[in-house]
Amino acid sequence: MLRATKIRIYPTPEQAAFLNAQFGAVRFAYNKALHIKKHAYQRHGVNLSPRNDLKPLLSVAKKSRKYAWLKEFDSMALQQAVINIDVAFSNFFNPKLKARFPTFKRKHGKQSSYHCVGIKVLDNAIKIPKLAPIEARLHRELHGKLKSITVTRSATGKYYASILCDDGASAPEKPTYLKEEKITGLDMGLEHYAITSDAVKVPNPRHLINVSRNLRRKQKALSRKQKGSANCKKARIRLAALHERVANARADFQHKLSRAIVDENQAVIVETLKTANMMKNHNLARAIGDAGWHSFITKLEYKAATKGVHLVKLDQWFASSKTCHCCGYKMPEMPLHKRIWRCPECGAEHDRDINAALNIRQKGILELKAAGLVVSAHGGQRKSVAQTVAA
Repeated sequence: MLRATKIRIYPTPEQAAFLNAQFGAVRFAYNKALHIKKHAYQRHGVNLSPRNDLKPLLSVAKKSRKYAWLKEFDSMALQQAVINIDVAFSNFFNPKLKARFPTFKRKHGKQSSYHCVGIKVLDNAIKIPKLAPIEARLHRELHGKLKSITVTRSATGKYYASILCDDGASAPEKPTYLKEEKITGLDMGLEHYAITSDAVKVPNPRHLINVSRNLRRKQKALSRKQKGSANCKKARIRLAALHERVANARADFQHKLSRAIVDENQAVIVETLKTANMMKNHNLARAIGDAGWHSFITKLEYKAATKGVHLVKLDQWFASSKTCHCCGYKMPEMPLHKRIWRCPECGAEHDRDINAALNIRQKGILELKAAGLVVSAHGGQRKSVAQTVAA
């Protein structure tokens, strides 16, 4: 099984200068290949393959006087930049992914370079082609065969290395016999981040909204600086550092919550959320973007796969909030402000979010049974997700 570990690296000023130059070369190779592909199609109607047609042009370019400087950098990193265009177009034409049309990479922003030959992980250091070992902070032991190292630079100027290893183990088999108390339904929300079918409500940390005043102050400070000046660069880094802290806090919260949920259950049922459509509501757009539901579900997916836990994603049109989980009656309308409602059919009173989580769980159990899995209805004590995350 492939496992990636992201670590912080600390290059010397000379190594940082080389890495920055290599990022520029990788960006140049990507942008040049994208330009050639677009130009060939627009002018001549020819669809060039990045792998078969554009990648061989790299060796030709290195022999020319104009692009001889490309020889100074790792050839595999440059080739991978061209291959990434192939991946970008494949994602764009895949109707399931709904990716955007590939665009040119900017100089200011996240930069990366991929290395798979001549790489090593040493004691508190990593080795990539064309450079001496770079100091690194290895916070955990790596297992398995080293496959690749991807070096990145954040908008704040910090350097990281993502180390991909193959531990040789196969993915754990998912159980075919499930206990009903080990199956949970998750309803995502804004007042509470997640609501489980066990009536556990996880508070929404609101990472971005909590720093909105500080963010607004730094954005104003940046707008007042003269573009291109040293003070403008400092203000941009201060703003990027704030965004980085928010992103790190959000990722840490999501990792802890997803790990707690996966460790406690044999199956997790979630809704398929189309956040892009939901963010068209301008009153809720910032809160929805701050929640980061998509990245949370992504973390749930890969953690469930590595743990051998079933993850069921229900259809986005499933009316979980306005359907009574007791009798199945469906309300014609359910406005967002209505948090408590009574079923006109059976008279049961429902908390909107808990009712939705229970409906999600019931629907997920039906889909698990339809897939041939056995679900036993024995009760048992469960550990609180909220307590696990708080700890």
